[in-house]
Amino acid sequence: MVQQGQIDHLLLETGQIPSPPHVSAQAALQDYDGIYARSIEDPEGFWAEAAEGLHWFRRWDEVFQWEYPNFRWFVGGQTNICYNALDVHLNTERRNKAALIWLGEDGTEQVYTYARLAQQVNRCANGLKSLGIGKGDRVVIYMPLTPEGAITMLACARIGAIHSVVYAGFSVGSLRDRIQDASAKLLITGDVGYRRGNKVDLIGIANEAVEGCDSLTSVLVWRREMAREDLKVGQVDFEELLAGQSIDCEAEVMDAEDPLYILYTSGTTGKPKGVVHVHGGYMVGTHYHFKNFWDVKDKDVFWCMSDIGWVVGHSYIVYAPLVAGATTVFREGAPDYPHNAIFYEIIEKYGVNVIFTAPTAVRMLMRYGEEPAKQYNLRSLRFLTCAGEPLNPEALRWAYEHICGSGEWAHIVDNWWQTETGGPCLGTMATMETRPGRVGKPLPGALMDIVDREGQPIEEPDKGGLLVIRRPFPHFSRTVWGDPDRYNDTWNQVPGVYLTGDVALRDADGYYMVVGRADDVLNVAGHRIGSAEVESALVSHPSVAEAAVIGKPDELRGEVIKGFVTLRMGNDPSDLMIDTLRNHVRTVLGPIAVPAEIEFTPTLPKTRSGKIMRRLLKAQELGLDPGDITTLEE
Repeated sequence: MVQQGQIDHLLLETGQIPSPPHVSAQAALQDYDGIYARSIEDPEGFWAEAAEGLHWFRRWDEVFQWEYPNFRWFVGGQTNICYNALDVHLNTERRNKAALIWLGEDGTEQVYTYARLAQQVNRCANGLKSLGIGKGDRVVIYMPLTPEGAITMLACARIGAIHSVVYAGFSVGSLRDRIQDASAKLLITGDVGYRRGNKVDLIGIANEAVEGCDSLTSVLVWRREMAREDLKVGQVDFEELLAGQSIDCEAEVMDAEDPLYILYTSGTTGKPKGVVHVHGGYMVGTHYHFKNFWDVKDKDVFWCMSDIGWVVGHSYIVYAPLVAGATTVFREGAPDYPHNAIFYEIIEKYGVNVIFTAPTAVRMLMRYGEEPAKQYNLRSLRFLTCAGEPLNPEALRWAYEHICGSGEWAHIVDNWWQTETGGPCLGTMATMETRPGRVGKPLPGALMDIVDREGQPIEEPDKGGLLVIRRPFPHFSRTVWGDPDRYNDTWNQVPGVYLTGDVALRDADGYYMVVGRADDVLNVAGHRIGSAEVESALVSHPSVAEAAVIGKPDELRGEVIKGFVTLRMGNDPSDLMIDTLRNHVRTVLGPIAVPAEIEFTPTLPKTRSGKIMRRLLKAQELGLDPGDITTLEE
């Protein structure tokens, strides 16, 4: 458990960043206090109102049922998220509006209007039907971040099939495990993906992974480079299949609680689990937050820098933006390739207004300095949002100054959520001041709290504890595929609440600080120190781009701290630099938090969703088995 004083360094952060007046004035959600209070006091009325603006084939009989820990939303209602994402726009002025703008790492661009996207999704849906895929069948999608990946997701949703997207590049074993766990009937894969100019051999991985997967009846292959004769028995060409299909396909009528997708967690905290989200509540909740937290307007261009392999890509590349009728930019490849200013070039070229990115990307940009940003006009940007892991204050301030123009044109905020929650739970709204080191307040509908190990609420400001959710909202996951007991355990480890696994604290004004995972706590001579605290101190030095710390066993002190540091360009590793950084941490945090060792590394191991794999660093340092590392970005 986090002790008082563990996060003292972060608590000393001051210098709140106000929302620029022009951002605050046009925000969709103005009365946060009033709306949040209503969402908690009358959740059924609140979410029913949010659902009213969407299309239902049959209206629900009851908004919410909860037989702890299991629950249902919009009971008796019938809808289809794909119908809401496409069909509802086709008889409006959005028909010829850009829905998706896809960018390739090599400069390729493809634009799909809502009408064109609907045609391709219908063709794909009909193609899936011709392969014997129907309502309730599981389809594993192992595709690069391309329009074809999004199209297959939407096509599955359209016919009621349950998709399970596996991040392109996951290992043979990881792909096979997910196919087998879901008893998938179809695998859809590409032949190659591209990143930093290199090819990822998806088809080679897929060919090996399907061995022993008896549930599969077909493999659908989208080819960029493969020759026709290279298809194996049982494989079907994606483009040929779609070419012969009709552009009309009726959307399957789905119960609100019918599964939409299974998404396996990354495995950084244990065996991957198949998180299940459903058509109705997931659609309502993610759409609400897209309009009210991300504050995306009808004429905005939205850029989500995630991947369809992660929940962020599901919720805020594919589903919520399309349900809202928005224009979304997404891009295959690395955010600093083919040059370190490509991020800024895209903002200027496409007039991007709202961005959803990760702290890792911000720190990468910070590493290259402010000169690349100065080459481009970034004034279209209004709202820069981050999530994925704690956004350290130094990176936030750097982005505020150099990406947001010190507030002249854009606001920068943080938010927190998980695969299980489907959408954000904590965040700083467009009307709120940003507080460095703090993610923000509970978003409408999210009843959050901080408790001790016995489940008792921690009311004292700035005292750390376990972050929990007291009541499910519509976009909350329903179960773990094939393992409901594992799902129920997350509601029973601390009685009466959902245990997120994160450590957090709350200040006197209700702003939350999420420190990190409950197991990312170091114990040095009886003093418990958060890894995020030490990492933030290291990154606050102007020579440091990124840092990760682990605890190493020590006979005298229990644990000592070892830091792994990536320096900014223009700084060289040396003994002098080690002494400088150790002294800096001593000045910021005190002697107890000074790393006993510092190792310089050009990069830090991260999952493909951008989270630093401290577990891998520790395993390598101590000569231990690192466990599941299939999420490691190569």
